[in-house]
Amino acid sequence: MNQAKQKPVFNRRIFWDVNFDALDYDKRARFVIERVFERGDVDDIRQCRRYYGDALITEVLLTAKYLPEWSLHLAAAVIDKPVNDFRCYKLRQLNPTLYPY
Repeated sequence: MNQAKQKPVFNRRIFWDVNFDALDYDKRARFVIERVFERGDVDDIRQCRRYYGDALITEVLLTAKYLPEWSLHLAAAVIDKPVNDFRCYKLRQLNPTLYPY
C-alpha cells in the first residue's frame, strides 16, 4: 500500500518572503528545514520532522551555514547532537564578534 505523504501545515509567517502557495517542499527541502528551525515554533518543527524524517533533518542542520544561537541549541536537542558538530557553530567560532553588552 503506497500512500503519499501528507503535506505539512506550516505557519505562513515562516515563509513571509517567498510565494508560500508555490513552495515545493520536496525540491526546496533544505530551505524549508532551515527556515522552520530558524523561525518556526514547536508545532512547525514537529510537522517538519514528520514530513522529512530525522535523517534528512540531521544532515541539513549539521551542514547549515547559519542558525540563530537559540535555534542552534534547540536543533542540537532535537537531533541529539552536540553543538560542536554543527557547521554554523564552527563558523561562528572562527568569526568572533564584540561582546554583547
